Amino acid sequence: MRILVCNDDGIDSPGIYTLAESLKEIGEVTVVAPLKEQSAVGHAITMHYPLRVTKHFKNGSFFGHAVDGTPADCVKIGIRNLMKDPPDLVVSGINHGSNTAINIIYSGTVSAAREAAIMDIPSIAISVTNHAVTDFNFAGKVAKLLAKEITGKDIPLGTLLNVNVPDVPENKIAGILLTKQGKSKWDDIYERRQDPYGKDYYWLTGNLLEMDKEIELDEAAIKRNYVSVTPIHFDLTDYETYNKMKKWNIEHLLNGKKD
Repeated sequence: MRILVCNDDGIDSPGIYTLAESLKEIGEVTVVAPLKEQSAVGHAITMHYPLRVTKHFKNGSFFGHAVDGTPADCVKIGIRNLMKDPPDLVVSGINHGSNTAINIIYSGTVSAAREAAIMDIPSIAISVTNHAVTDFNFAGKVAKLLAKEITGKDIPLGTLLNVNVPDVPENKIAGILLTKQGKSKWDDIYERRQDPYGKDYYWLTGNLLEMDKEIELDEAAIKRNYVSVTPIHFDLTDYETYNKMKKWNIEHLLNGKKD
């Protein structure tokens, strides 16, 4: 199995190293990741300046390619330019911090996997629920198990698996659950501060409004120490509202338009 590994925390992240080493046990791994941290860049792609790709080494050995762009850039250039044959699977992570509920929209980790889904390649995004996590081994194990499980399964094109692993010892993990994206969101603001020269600057701060109580929702599941696995896709159509709006007959709004 050919596996492309990416992330948004940068190619020097300990999470991506653990992920790559875990997946090497089941396939041929190619690492293409941002040169620097790209957290919360969403699905941005680079258009107005050239991308540079450099070989990256760890412990004296070639590890992968570093791209001075976004996670989505890394997946695009990895598949189209750097890999001889397209990957069978793309895995993004292991992210520092959870990607649940509204965070999915902002996440570079999820966007890397979503870019693969757009290119009709099965993909997984995996995160650990702590920005200061020090042990990624269990998350690496989960990634390997899901990578094996997804192979050959009937997952629709355009759908990816978003996985969140609680940052607790493995013996404290309650299990693994199939979940839905929750509705928790941030109550945030750009707090005004001053630099040493008395000039104002703004720093984003806020609190997560936890609105998810049902265990089948991702944020609630991880709070109860379950590994959360959520299938998501990039079709943003609200089909319930679409069907309601059919009764509006909005076509009549331009019936009187003149040529």
